[in-house]
Amino acid sequence: MHLKVFPSLIIAAALGALVTTGLASPASAQNQNAQQVRLRGSIVESSNAMLKVKTREGQTVDVTLAQGFKVSGVANASVTDIKPGDYVGIASLPKADGGDGALEVLIFPPALKGAGEGSYGWDLKPNSTMTNATVADAVKGVEGRTVTVTYHGQEKTIAIPEGTPVVTLAPATQADLKPGAVVFIPAQKDAGGALTAQQVVVGANGVVPPM
Repeated sequence: MHLKVFPSLIIAAALGALVTTGLASPASAQNQNAQQVRLRGSIVESSNAMLKVKTREGQTVDVTLAQGFKVSGVANASVTDIKPGDYVGIASLPKADGGDGALEVLIFPPALKGAGEGSYGWDLKPNSTMTNATVADAVKGVEGRTVTVTYHGQEKTIAIPEGTPVVTLAPATQADLKPGAVVFIPAQKDAGGALTAQQVVVGANGVVPPM
């Protein structure tokens, strides 16, 4: 599978770090008191500067779209698309018999290699972790449905069960931010609780953001 690099994704290269580590974007970095949050849900209403989102927890929240915010979509991929040298973000949970089992896999476009390298706590499910592989040997080996990745000199082997969502980023525009669309939004919450987004990942063509 050839992963095309989209100009909007290159401009929004910080999305890689936001998706995987919750790091602040350049704009939000100016406000060190902003809390980094991740919203998962569906759009109820949309306008040029605001989204009303019903979260997976059942709350309806308003999200201000920052000036120059970026939108990307997701497209289906498969385990067989993961090749040595790729850069991936894998959300996983510890398995009862040892090791980790993937909850989802994101294959990053080449332009986002290196963003958010490492393994971090994640909130997709309780006790879940997000692991980003390094640029040099992101996928050290693929054996069946098991992927071995390395980051900061450490190594992790993650099983990818049948049915695990595997996606890559795809082009999207603000026109895709319509009622009913499923979104993943790395956002910043200020001291008053107001939410602002620099990036939005939106589902399209039946594919939803699994992260």
